[in-house]
Amino acid sequence: MEESPKVNILAPVHYHRELPDTPYNLWMRDELADVLDLPHDGTRVEIVGGEITVSPGPDYAHNVIVRSINERFFAAQLLDPAFPWRCIHTQDVNLSEIHDGYIPDLCVLSEQNDQQANSAQLKKILPHHLTLVLEVTSPSTGAEDRLPGKKRFRPTKWNGYARVGIPFYLLVDRDPREARTTLFSSPDTASGDYVEAVSWEFGEAVKLPEPFGLEIPTDEWEPWQRGQA
Repeated sequence: MEESPKVNILAPVHYHRELPDTPYNLWMRDELADVLDLPHDGTRVEIVGGEITVSPGPDYAHNVIVRSINERFFAAQLLDPAFPWRCIHTQDVNLSEIHDGYIPDLCVLSEQNDQQANSAQLKKILPHHLTLVLEVTSPSTGAEDRLPGKKRFRPTKWNGYARVGIPFYLLVDRDPREARTTLFSSPDTASGDYVEAVSWEFGEAVKLPEPFGLEIPTDEWEPWQRGQA
């Protein structure tokens, strides 16, 4: 009998039975959450490094950070109708090359790719549609978003985004021991690594380089409370 896929449970959900198909195929058909009996309360289910990862919906401070970044892109669009970038929240991204499926906190697409995805009414967009993805860490998901640590034996989203060639990965780490934002760039698709990175501590303005040319204040960004970790 084939061994059941491993489920990385990041929320109080119990898993007791074998899956009727691969986690990736179930995720692609939007059946995985129902197979796992997950509540419809904002709980997210993703495939990261080949494993099922279940996490609760984010807290308000997390969403404030996402909102503030989205607002900067939207403000730039209002000031300059030629500004070519569009944002979309919590959109399924099919990393078909590695059979992973992620739900970034924010996706940034060119206006052309935004229009194409909209016209096609896509449920799951592909990496080539994206220029930048944002992940904001939570106590339950930080290890999935960051560079893999020495004791981790499977890839993280950092590896996955690089593996499929997404040009920019913006990681806002709310861990009070970090409280910093890092922009990763120059993905090496062969190794699954981002070659370049620049960081800003909370309170410092995040300066996204061209092709974005945006400055994002972080004075109101809050790390999570230490007791949450």
